[in-house]
Amino acid sequence: MQKLRRYWGWGRLLPKDAHKLTVDLVRSRPDAIEDVDHDKRLWRRFYPPTGREGLVPLAFVFADTTEAKVANTVAVLEAAGRRYWASRRFDTYHRGITAQDYRQAVPVVVTTLEQLTEHGAGAAVWRRLGRAQEQTLTDALDNPDGHALYYRQYARAEAEDARRRAAEREARRPVCKRKFTDQRWEETTAHRTAWKAGHVSVCGTCHADDVAREKAADEAARLQAAAPPEPQGSPEPDRVRGWFRRRT
Repeated sequence: MQKLRRYWGWGRLLPKDAHKLTVDLVRSRPDAIEDVDHDKRLWRRFYPPTGREGLVPLAFVFADTTEAKVANTVAVLEAAGRRYWASRRFDTYHRGITAQDYRQAVPVVVTTLEQLTEHGAGAAVWRRLGRAQEQTLTDALDNPDGHALYYRQYARAEAEDARRRAAEREARRPVCKRKFTDQRWEETTAHRTAWKAGHVSVCGTCHADDVAREKAADEAARLQAAAPPEPQGSPEPDRVRGWFRRRT
């Protein structure tokens, strides 16, 4: 148990030449080291990237002991050391995300020297803490429910959320004789354009018809006002012609 705790703590250390801003961040609050990428931590000076989430794996190989003692020791490691080897839930507002976050965990695998001698290290003789079945070392260290699953589930959740928001938006879209276009909807709701958008319950086509009728009425009124007035009290044309004939 002490070995696991020290191993986990060592994976959370910074190198002596770490940047001052990184050092200040880590000192600012408990667990701030979790915001520091693994490439900036001390353990990466000694080990290459693992290609997986989490810290460097730790293996326990039991020898010259009984199966019962091995089972008891593993049970203690799983119970008391859960903080160090277990994954966490991702901090996300999306529901239905079942993927696990292994970034701060130490992958711990256990086996016995007898199994290694009989089957070899490449066989399914490794059991990772938190799992029930023995696996090959590669499978035991992999995280099928880790980041890869999280990205898929997050993408699906984002797409579903976008569909839900679009449906809710469509349900709020005003309707005249026709549905409002996005442009017309914005015209009637945006502060900079609503004051001149006309009746906010009228769709764009009907609003254009209203504007055209208003313009036609205004033009007719303008033409009528500009027309010269008809003369008042002038004699009838036949009578005028009669006057000229009598004079001749």
